[in-house]
Amino acid sequence: MARPVAPGQQTDSPTGSPPGAPLRRLPRRRLPRRRARLVVRLVIALVAVFVLITGWSIGHALTAPGGGTFSERIAEWARDHGMGPLVTFGEWLSYSPPKKGGRPPVSFNKLGGSVVRHRHYHGLAPIIPANLGSPAGRPLPGEGVWKVAVSVKGVPAVFKTYLRQSSLYSSYYAGIASMDQRLVKFDLRPGTQDPGYGNWGVPMDIPPGGRTGLVATFNSGFRIGSSGGGFYLNGHYDGALVRGEASEVYYRNGTLRIGSWGYGGLHMGPQVAAVRQNLKLIVVGGRVPSTVDQNVLSSWGATLGGGYNVWRSGIGIAKDGRIIFVYGPALDVRTLASLLRRAGAVTAMQLDINPDWMSYMYYLARNHPAHPTPVNLLPDQIQSAYRYFYISSRDFTAVFAR
Repeated sequence: MARPVAPGQQTDSPTGSPPGAPLRRLPRRRLPRRRARLVVRLVIALVAVFVLITGWSIGHALTAPGGGTFSERIAEWARDHGMGPLVTFGEWLSYSPPKKGGRPPVSFNKLGGSVVRHRHYHGLAPIIPANLGSPAGRPLPGEGVWKVAVSVKGVPAVFKTYLRQSSLYSSYYAGIASMDQRLVKFDLRPGTQDPGYGNWGVPMDIPPGGRTGLVATFNSGFRIGSSGGGFYLNGHYDGALVRGEASEVYYRNGTLRIGSWGYGGLHMGPQVAAVRQNLKLIVVGGRVPSTVDQNVLSSWGATLGGGYNVWRSGIGIAKDGRIIFVYGPALDVRTLASLLRRAGAVTAMQLDINPDWMSYMYYLARNHPAHPTPVNLLPDQIQSAYRYFYISSRDFTAVFAR
C-alpha cells in the first residue's frame, strides 16, 4: 500500500531531491545584459538612421525648386518612394462627389474679356468662333459667349468662354480657350520632375527677359511614367514615344498638331521640336469614341480615389487649325471630351487631372510688354496665375505671339 503524500511533497522529484524536500526552480535562460543592451542600441540606431534619411528626403522634396503646395510635394514624394497606394487611399478618404443642381457662384459676364466686335481688319482677319450652346440647358447670361482675351497686333488671337458642364452638376462650369495658330506659336517647356533636369535647350519657367509676347500658358499631361507614352524635346527623350498614343506634336515653326503618334503624318522628323504623349485620344474625327467610357482607373489615370468627377483638362485641334483648351471641376472623361467637341475640336486628348495640377493663364501686356500680367482663366483654380514665372516641377506649354 502506498504511503500517503503530504501536501508540498511528491514521490518523484524532478530535481533529484528526496521526497518531502522543498522544490527548486530551474534557472531561466536570459540574454546577458550586455547583449540585450546591444540589441536595444542597434534598434534605436536603425530607427534614427531611418528617421534621418526619411526626414532629409522629405525636406529635400519640400524645398526643391519647382513650386507646388505642401500637399502636392508630399504626395509626389510618397508616389516616388513606392507609396502610391497609400496616397490613393488618402485621396479616397478625402474625395467628395460633386453636389447636384444649383447655379454657379459667379456671373459669366463679369469674368473679364472684351466683347467681340465684327469689323473690317486690314490684312489677317480673325477667326471668330460661333457662340456655344450650354449642355445644362438654357444658357445663363454670358454663358457660351466668346470674348477676346488677348489680341496680337490688334487682331483677336485668344478667345475665352465658360460653360456649365451638365444639367446634373449645374453649379460647376468649365473654362474654354480658343487659340489662333496663325497668330500664336506653341513651345513645350520641361519641369524639374517631369522630365527632370537635362540638356533640354529651354528654361523650366518663363524667366524675366523671356516674357515679351507671352500670350498664354497651360498644364501638361500626367507624370510621364504614368502617361502611357514618352517625352521628346530638342533631340532628347524621357521614355520612348509609343505608336498609337495621343500626342501633342510641336514643330519648329511654332505650330502644334494633335493626334495618334505614327498616324496621319505624325512621326519624327527634322521639323519636330517636341512631342508630349498622354493616354489615348478622346475625340477622333469629330466624334467621341465609345472607348472613352472604359474604366477611369485603367484608361484615364488614377483619380482622387477613383472618383470619375474630378478636375480635368484637355486639348484639341479644330478643323480650321485653332487649338482648343478645356478644364474645370467635376468632369468625367466623356463630359470633357464632349466639351472639347462642342467647342470645335475634331481631335482631342486629355491632359492632367486633379485640382493641384490644373492651370490656364492668359497674359495682358498693356503698357508693359516685357512684364505682362497673368490672369487665371478660371478664378477658382488652385495654381497661382504666376505659376510659370517660377521654375515648375511639371512640364507645360507656353504660347507666344508670332
